[in-house]
Amino acid sequence: MFKEIVSITKNYAIVKIDNVINDDLLNLNVVFEEPNKKILGEIEEIINDQVKINFLGEFQGDKFFDGIIRKPSTSAKVRIINANELAELTGYNDPSAMILGASPLYNNSPVKINIDDMWSNHSAIFGNTGSGKTYGVARLVQNLFIMKDYIPFNSIIFIFNNTDEYDNAFSSINTYNFNFNYKLFSTDTSKSDNLLKLPLWLLSVDDYANILDVSEYSQIMIIEKMLAYVSLFSKKDEETNRYKNHLIAKAIVSVLYSNQVSARIRDQIFSILTDCNTPELNLDVEVPGVGYTREFRKCFEIDSQGQFAERVLITEYINKFIDNDTKWNEEYVPTFFTIDDLEVALNFTLISEGLLLNEKSYSEATALKVKLHAIANSSQRKFFECENFVSINEYISGLILIGNNKRAQIINFVLENIDDRFAKSLVKVYSRILFNFMKSLPSRGSMPIHLMLEEAHRYVQKDNDINILGYNIFERIAKEGRKFGVILDLITQRPTELSETVISQCSNFLIFKINHPSDLEYIEKMVPNISSDVIEKQKSLQAGTCVAFGRMMKIPMIVKMDLPDPPPHSSNANIFDKWMIKWKND
Repeated sequence: MFKEIVSITKNYAIVKIDNVINDDLLNLNVVFEEPNKKILGEIEEIINDQVKINFLGEFQGDKFFDGIIRKPSTSAKVRIINANELAELTGYNDPSAMILGASPLYNNSPVKINIDDMWSNHSAIFGNTGSGKTYGVARLVQNLFIMKDYIPFNSIIFIFNNTDEYDNAFSSINTYNFNFNYKLFSTDTSKSDNLLKLPLWLLSVDDYANILDVSEYSQIMIIEKMLAYVSLFSKKDEETNRYKNHLIAKAIVSVLYSNQVSARIRDQIFSILTDCNTPELNLDVEVPGVGYTREFRKCFEIDSQGQFAERVLITEYINKFIDNDTKWNEEYVPTFFTIDDLEVALNFTLISEGLLLNEKSYSEATALKVKLHAIANSSQRKFFECENFVSINEYISGLILIGNNKRAQIINFVLENIDDRFAKSLVKVYSRILFNFMKSLPSRGSMPIHLMLEEAHRYVQKDNDINILGYNIFERIAKEGRKFGVILDLITQRPTELSETVISQCSNFLIFKINHPSDLEYIEKMVPNISSDVIEKQKSLQAGTCVAFGRMMKIPMIVKMDLPDPPPHSSNANIFDKWMIKWKND
């Protein structure tokens, strides 16, 4: 078959072959064998009676090592790899490996991957719609749960998706083994049994910044003050009421003595007392004068001189509530509160720190108020309605455990019926909560988890987080997550929309068919160690077949994935069955 080596360059060799060859040699692996070395290559191109063979690595004994230091000599024997060498490349000899798929180039020989090499590293899965990407992901996870000698009882895979397409594929995993369980959370408010719930007190300043669409750094300080107030106000005791009176009185005084016309001052004070009030300070309270009382709102009637007729009475009454001697404890302590409590705290934040008289700051604070109010008065508030206080440990346990103290290995978050912006905020919040929890564990990496992001381009983007918060949670997980056991799996048909920093940290890749030129160019530019040959290979792939490479693979290989059983609900709508009616002529 292989006659002689014509030439050897830095990265490939030209080898003369027989004129008539029946076998399809393209992409097959060959070995350049000499007494003291064996170099592995791959046939990249066939031109007449010559083939171009790229060098991939070297066999040392039975083990394969990527990359080469020594080139073969022109006298080396060239042959197709044998069964033992193929088994080393496909992971067949690894007893702790799991099935990935089959190699169509080698009579569907099984391709296996090492568990640590695959599941301990960030991965990216790319492919056009209809390329078999979702089916491939479902099959990959199912293969993990059908290993013969091991069961992934302690595995934790969080899936985030905007549809329930994976529900059919994973909801019956307990039929594989009674120890396996599946759990689903949804944002569909009509499904109250498995509705997603996020305790407000577990959210950090950064989480609120994401949920409330913060666009200016100064809004961060407003959120910090809001959380301090909601923590203090939750006590609902006399000290809390005194502090509220102090805040209201200070705000009224600052407006009362501002350089504005009386009508404007009155409107602002009425606005303060409408949003922030107590039994002692509200528009309807009776204010005692000398020999008479007046309703507080009537104290702001304007006389013919354009002044408040009861200015002295107002000042005396308000000053009684200002307490500059008490040192109020504004340190935030997680405690039970509702979204309504949060609105009250934000209203008090808006009247403090002179925000009322600073047009820019007040405008930025009002934007937060509008967003929070919109959530509080929509179906989204149900996601934040929790009956009792739970700690972070209790909350994480609640995500994983099901009835009778059984644990779920796959937890599916279906983010349906919400807009993309809010969905991205929720995924960021969950990612931050889980990442910080994993970092807090006494034994680092003792409970590895996977964050599997379907339609990852909706979440993992180059956002303004860097400018506002100083970091992006996905980029932080990509850089630091592996050492704490937080692993990302990015599944997308639009890799160009992903954060470059996150992609650069991925170690494993499954690339199904992609046609768009900008996506191909991006992959070739951003994916570590990818070659133009790999790019070319994926262009002609059949549905359900991918190019697999990275730490999990000895060399890049074309892998055909088995159909998942059961499959996810990700196929196209059946137009023929839905549209067509058989027409019978009489």
